Amino acid sequence: MDKIKMTTPLVEMDGDEMTRILWKIIKEELLLPYIDLKTEYYDLGLEHRNETNDQVTIDSANATKKYGVAVKCATITPNAARMTEYNLKEMWKSPNGTIRAMLDGTVFRAPIVVKGIEPCVKNWKKPITIARHAYGDVYKNTEMVIPGPGKVELVYTAEDGTETRELVHQYKSAGVAQGIHNLNNSIESFARSCFNYALDTKQSLWFATKDTISKKYDHTFKDIFQEIFDAEYKEAFEKAGIEYFYTLIDDAVARVMKAEGGFIWACKNYDGDVMSDMVSSAFGSLAMMTSVLVSPQGYYEYEAAHGTVQRHYYKHLKGEETSTNSVATIFAWTGALRKRGELDGNQELMDFAEKLEKATIATIESGKMTKDLALITTIENPVVLNSEEFIKEIRNILETL
Repeated sequence: MDKIKMTTPLVEMDGDEMTRILWKIIKEELLLPYIDLKTEYYDLGLEHRNETNDQVTIDSANATKKYGVAVKCATITPNAARMTEYNLKEMWKSPNGTIRAMLDGTVFRAPIVVKGIEPCVKNWKKPITIARHAYGDVYKNTEMVIPGPGKVELVYTAEDGTETRELVHQYKSAGVAQGIHNLNNSIESFARSCFNYALDTKQSLWFATKDTISKKYDHTFKDIFQEIFDAEYKEAFEKAGIEYFYTLIDDAVARVMKAEGGFIWACKNYDGDVMSDMVSSAFGSLAMMTSVLVSPQGYYEYEAAHGTVQRHYYKHLKGEETSTNSVATIFAWTGALRKRGELDGNQELMDFAEKLEKATIATIESGKMTKDLALITTIENPVVLNSEEFIKEIRNILETL
C-alpha cells in the first residue's frame, strides 16, 4: 500500500517523560507505516529548552504561524524540584503559556466519549466542551516575594508620563505579591472564537467569571462578551436555536453538575485549566480529552490536555511495565492530521485521521484498554494492556478498517 502523501508539513513539538516515550511509539506504530509524514520538528523536552534558553519554544510557535497547524506532546512546567533534577539555568515558564500567548486564540477541550466508560456524573449524557482563554492571567504573571514591612502598588505610566497608582497592600510583615494582566483585543478574540464555535457546533454557550469580586478585571471580560454578542451574534444565536448567557463561576459549577451536557463552557485561562481536568476526569480520564488551540488568524495547535505522567516514566526508567493511556496523544495527532488535510484539500489524510480515531475507540469498546480505564469501565472482564500493547492493538484494528 502506498503511503499517504503530505504537501505541507505539520509543526511537531516533542515533549517530556512518559508522554515522550508514547509519542515515539505512536509515530512508529500508527503513523509512519501509513503516512509519508512531513513535520518540522522541535524538541520541547526540558533539557533542550534549557540548552536553548527556551528559544526552541518561541521558534516552535513562530513555525506554527508559518505552517498553520501544530501537534504538541505534553511538557514539563518546571518547579523548584525540577530545577535541581534537571540542573536548570532558571525556572522556565510553561511552554504552553508561551505558545498560547504568541498564538492568542482559545483552547477548546472536549471529552472523548466511549461506550463502557460512563461519566461519574450520572446525568451527563452529552460531552461538555471547555473553551479556555489562551492568553494572560497567571500564565503571564509577575511575582514578587515581599521580605518585610512596606507597600506594594500597581503603577500605570501613560505615554505622556502621567502615573496612576493603586495600593495593592500595606504589608506589616513578609508575604507575596502577584501582578497579572490581559488585553482587550485578546478578550475580544476569545469571545468571537467562542461565539463562532457555538454556532458551528450548534451548542449553547455559557461564560463564567467572578465579576462580583473582581469588579474591574473580570467585569471587563463580562462586558466585552456581552457587547460583542449583542452587536454581532444575537440574531444568529436566535436563528440557530441556541443561547448565550453569563453567570458567576461558582454558579456555573453548580449548574454543570446538574446539567446533561451538550454545551460549551467558556472560562478564563486558569479556570479553564482546572475545569477541563475536572470535566475530563468525570467523563473517564484525563487522557480521554481532545484539546486544540484555535487562533483568530487561523493557526491550530493540537495537544494532549494532561501532564507528562511522571510516575509512569520513573517506573519505565527502572524497566518496570507501565499501562499509560495514550488516547489523548493519539487524538492530538489525528486532530492535527485532519486539519492539515482540510487546509491542503488532502482527503486521504482526513480519512486516515478518522480511521485512526475509530480504531482507537473500537479497541477500548472491544474490552482492551489501559489500566486507568479498566478500573472504571462497565465492560465485563476487560483486558488490561501495557502502554505499548495498547498502541499495537489499535494498529491491529486499524489494519481491518
